[in-house]
Amino acid sequence: MQVVLIGGFGVAASMLWNPVQAAEVEKIHFLIPGGAGGGWDGTARGTGEALTKSGLLKHASYENMSGGGGGKAIAHMIETAERQKGTLMVNSTPIVVRSITKVFPYSFRDLTPIAGIIADSAVFIVQADSKFQSWQDVVAAFKSDSKKVKVGGGSVPGDLDHIAVALAIQAAGENPKKVKYIAYDAGGKAMAGLLSGEIHVLSTGFGEALELSKSGQVRILAITSATRSKDAPNVPTVKELGYDMIFANWRGFFGAPGLSYNEAHVYASLLRDMYATPEWETVRARRGWTNQYVPGFQFYSFLEEQEKAIGGMLRQLGFLK
Repeated sequence: MQVVLIGGFGVAASMLWNPVQAAEVEKIHFLIPGGAGGGWDGTARGTGEALTKSGLLKHASYENMSGGGGGKAIAHMIETAERQKGTLMVNSTPIVVRSITKVFPYSFRDLTPIAGIIADSAVFIVQADSKFQSWQDVVAAFKSDSKKVKVGGGSVPGDLDHIAVALAIQAAGENPKKVKYIAYDAGGKAMAGLLSGEIHVLSTGFGEALELSKSGQVRILAITSATRSKDAPNVPTVKELGYDMIFANWRGFFGAPGLSYNEAHVYASLLRDMYATPEWETVRARRGWTNQYVPGFQFYSFLEEQEKAIGGMLRQLGFLK
């Protein structure tokens, strides 16, 4: 079974909508719904870094607000909307997953979708000295005794990191419900769990693992992209190893509810202009992200499509009735 969670999210969509930079944005406060070291954290800080170093933005500030699977930050944006005109909240596929599964009562409709900006494939990583030398070794151990293979992730059970490994196990012909998944609050804590030996395998975003892999602290066994990444050409894809599965997570930004059409246009234009800067390419390459820009109404339509696709997938995997 081949699954792509990012269908239609890309360059073609961006060509349909060409906002004009209506006014200069001097500062942005980035609200991050999880802890330090995770994919949301890296996306917000990487975006702020590129914008400020390129001169497109004068000042960026950051606030990590964990809790409720991201629901605490969303509730904060909604409840204090009048004070959040200069705030952009980063989010990704979990805003759809956690709305569908009722982890929180909100959805993307309660915010102002600004633009999706990147795609990040999942990877399965182990400690540098792990007994698992390949993803096939993990699959073999799972087939032998699934209870002895502890897999961790920086999101709640039934969410993105869990879904990625469940799909990979299902593609190997095994029952995804048997995955022994240990949840951590954000990618940084999950990585610490792997390095301390609490878990054997970490399911995480490619961007969160790339630098540690280059430093030799972890080994990436496989990536869930359609083809090998140019940023880690020696890492095989799950698909090329014989398991028919592709998976990717989009990430983007949302404004407070009630943000005007023109204000949303200005932010989307700023993010669009960022792509042309060498500062953004430095950030992108460091994280191994794929550029995926889709603004405004196209972003909203994409999120509606995600609800349908993800809902069906969660039911198939047994995470949703």
